[in-house]
Amino acid sequence: MLELRRIDSDDWQLWRQVRLAALTEAPYAFGSTLGGWTGDGDAEARWRQRLDAVPLNLVAFVDERAAGQASGTAVGSDGRVEVISMWVAPSCRGHGVGVALLDAIGAWARDQGASAVALAVKQTNEHAIRLYQRAGFRRTTEPADDPDEKVMVKPFDVVGPAP
Repeated sequence: MLELRRIDSDDWQLWRQVRLAALTEAPYAFGSTLGGWTGDGDAEARWRQRLDAVPLNLVAFVDERAAGQASGTAVGSDGRVEVISMWVAPSCRGHGVGVALLDAIGAWARDQGASAVALAVKQTNEHAIRLYQRAGFRRTTEPADDPDEKVMVKPFDVVGPAP
């Protein structure tokens, strides 16, 4: 059974557990590094601050076990919410967890008045790119902050997969 749970800074230990699993399992997928969030970077105040700074933080559970996470930023000046920190445990990939996280962020973004949801994905992360395309995200020509990433956007007029 799939459950999505919205968390806040009081859930920092859960977020820490899932985020460190993500950075360990898929270091190629993130701008952040495991080294940056461990050692001196592994502090309760820092984890709490991250959760307080980003308005929507979700953890997915499959059969009551943490199976993924994703966050949504506040609506930007461009009218978009950005999906960040997206990850699904390998054993749960292909079972709807990623789409459920993206759908939940999209619904929340609409409620916040956003016109679209955007994300940046490593150009070499073909599995994630295919997931985002299935969820209705379109590749753009917009430059990403990281030259190894591409920007994908799902305007709210998109109902299904992008053409």
